[in-house]
Amino acid sequence: MNLETATFAAAFIVMFGGHHLSDYPFQTDKQATRKADKTARGWFANQVHAATHTATTAVLLALADVVLSLPMSVAGTAAALAWVHLSHSVIDRRRGIAWWMDHTGQRDFRQHGGAAHVDQAAHIALGLIPAAALLAAL
Repeated sequence: MNLETATFAAAFIVMFGGHHLSDYPFQTDKQATRKADKTARGWFANQVHAATHTATTAVLLALADVVLSLPMSVAGTAAALAWVHLSHSVIDRRRGIAWWMDHTGQRDFRQHGGAAHVDQAAHIALGLIPAAALLAAL
Protein backbone atom coordinates (compact mmCIF):
# COMPACT_ATOMS: atom_id res chain seq x y z
CA MET A 1 0.00 0.00 0.00
CA ASN A 2 1.42 3.41 -0.93
CA LEU A 3 1.35 6.49 1.27
CA GLU A 4 -1.54 8.17 -0.59
CA THR A 5 -3.71 5.07 -0.24
CA ALA A 6 -2.96 4.83 3.47
CA THR A 7 -3.69 8.54 3.92
CA PHE A 8 -6.98 8.20 1.99
CA ALA A 9 -8.05 5.23 4.13
CA ALA A 10 -7.14 6.87 7.43
CA ALA A 11 -8.73 10.19 6.45
CA PHE A 12 -11.92 8.48 5.32
CA ILE A 13 -12.27 6.58 8.60
CA VAL A 14 -11.64 9.74 10.63
CA MET A 15 -14.12 11.75 8.54
CA PHE A 16 -16.69 8.93 8.75
CA GLY A 17 -16.51 9.10 12.53
CA GLY A 18 -16.76 12.90 12.46
CA HIS A 19 -19.73 12.69 10.15
CA HIS A 20 -21.64 10.40 12.51
CA LEU A 21 -20.78 12.50 15.56
CA SER A 22 -22.00 15.63 13.76
CA ASP A 23 -25.15 14.09 12.30
CA TYR A 24 -26.32 12.43 15.49
CA PRO A 25 -25.06 13.50 18.95
CA PHE A 26 -23.93 16.98 17.84
CA GLN A 27 -27.04 17.89 15.80
CA THR A 28 -29.84 19.68 17.65
CA ASP A 29 -33.52 18.97 17.12
CA LYS A 30 -33.95 22.49 15.69
CA GLN A 31 -31.20 21.93 13.14
CA ALA A 32 -32.63 18.58 12.10
CA THR A 33 -36.12 20.05 11.76
CA ARG A 34 -35.21 23.32 10.05
CA LYS A 35 -32.10 22.68 7.90
CA ALA A 36 -34.11 22.00 4.75
CA ASP A 37 -36.63 24.82 5.20
CA LYS A 38 -36.81 27.40 2.41
CA THR A 39 -36.41 30.25 4.91
CA ALA A 40 -33.59 32.30 6.41
CA ARG A 41 -33.90 30.19 9.58
CA GLY A 42 -33.58 27.07 7.44
CA TRP A 43 -30.42 28.32 5.77
CA PHE A 44 -28.98 29.35 9.13
CA ALA A 45 -29.72 25.95 10.68
CA ASN A 46 -28.23 24.26 7.62
CA GLN A 47 -25.04 26.31 7.76
CA VAL A 48 -24.57 25.86 11.51
CA HIS A 49 -25.01 22.12 11.06
CA ALA A 50 -22.54 22.03 8.15
CA ALA A 51 -20.09 24.12 10.21
CA THR A 52 -20.39 21.55 12.99
CA HIS A 53 -19.32 18.90 10.48
CA THR A 54 -16.42 21.03 9.33
CA ALA A 55 -15.20 21.82 12.85
CA THR A 56 -15.61 18.25 14.10
CA THR A 57 -13.77 16.89 11.08
CA ALA A 58 -10.97 19.45 11.51
CA VAL A 59 -10.47 18.51 15.17
CA LEU A 60 -10.48 14.79 14.43
CA LEU A 61 -8.07 15.18 11.50
CA ALA A 62 -5.73 17.22 13.71
CA LEU A 63 -5.84 14.50 16.36
CA ALA A 64 -5.26 11.82 13.73
CA ASP A 65 -2.31 13.80 12.41
CA VAL A 66 -0.74 13.86 15.88
CA VAL A 67 -1.39 10.17 16.55
CA LEU A 68 -0.78 8.78 13.04
CA SER A 69 1.54 11.42 11.55
CA LEU A 70 -0.58 11.58 8.42
CA PRO A 71 1.03 13.40 5.51
CA MET A 72 -1.67 16.07 5.16
CA SER A 73 -0.87 19.26 3.30
CA VAL A 74 -2.53 22.53 4.18
CA ALA A 75 -4.06 22.68 0.68
CA GLY A 76 -5.37 19.10 0.84
CA THR A 77 -6.81 19.57 4.31
CA ALA A 78 -8.44 22.88 3.37
CA ALA A 79 -9.92 21.39 0.21
CA ALA A 80 -11.25 18.37 2.13
CA LEU A 81 -12.83 20.54 4.84
CA ALA A 82 -14.37 22.87 2.26
CA TRP A 83 -15.83 19.86 0.43
CA VAL A 84 -17.19 18.40 3.69
CA HIS A 85 -18.96 21.69 4.41
CA LEU A 86 -20.28 22.30 0.89
CA SER A 87 -21.43 18.74 0.18
CA HIS A 88 -23.08 18.34 3.56
CA SER A 89 -24.89 21.63 3.20
CA VAL A 90 -26.22 20.81 -0.28
CA ILE A 91 -27.24 17.23 0.53
CA ASP A 92 -29.05 18.32 3.71
CA ARG A 93 -31.26 20.75 1.82
CA ARG A 94 -32.99 17.46 0.84
CA ARG A 95 -34.17 18.50 -2.60
CA GLY A 96 -31.60 16.35 -4.41
CA ILE A 97 -32.43 13.30 -2.33
CA ALA A 98 -36.17 13.76 -2.93
CA TRP A 99 -35.60 14.26 -6.67
CA TRP A 100 -33.38 11.17 -6.88
CA MET A 101 -35.85 8.96 -5.05
CA ASP A 102 -38.84 10.23 -7.01
CA HIS A 103 -37.07 9.66 -10.35
CA THR A 104 -35.47 6.27 -9.67
CA GLY A 105 -38.48 4.27 -8.58
CA GLN A 106 -38.11 4.91 -4.84
CA ARG A 107 -41.15 7.10 -4.18
CA ASP A 108 -42.73 4.60 -1.78
CA PHE A 109 -39.42 4.04 0.00
CA ARG A 110 -39.06 7.82 0.47
CA GLN A 111 -42.59 8.10 1.85
CA HIS A 112 -41.85 5.35 4.36
CA GLY A 113 -38.63 6.72 5.87
CA GLY A 114 -36.10 5.74 3.25
CA ALA A 115 -34.83 9.25 2.62
CA ALA A 116 -32.63 9.12 5.72
CA HIS A 117 -30.83 6.07 4.32
CA VAL A 118 -30.33 7.59 0.88
CA ASP A 119 -29.17 10.80 2.58
CA GLN A 120 -26.47 8.90 4.48
CA ALA A 121 -25.39 7.06 1.33
CA ALA A 122 -25.06 10.41 -0.47
CA HIS A 123 -22.97 11.84 2.36
CA ILE A 124 -20.58 8.92 2.08
CA ALA A 125 -20.42 8.65 -1.72
CA LEU A 126 -20.58 12.33 -2.62
CA GLY A 127 -19.14 13.91 0.50
CA LEU A 128 -16.66 11.79 2.43
CA ILE A 129 -15.04 9.75 -0.34
CA PRO A 130 -14.21 12.84 -2.47
CA ALA A 131 -13.04 14.74 0.64
CA ALA A 132 -10.67 11.92 1.63
CA ALA A 133 -9.42 11.74 -1.97
CA LEU A 134 -8.73 15.50 -1.99
CA LEU A 135 -6.88 15.26 1.29
CA ALA A 136 -4.72 12.37 0.09
CA ALA A 137 -4.05 13.73 -3.40
CA LEU A 138 -3.17 17.36 -2.68
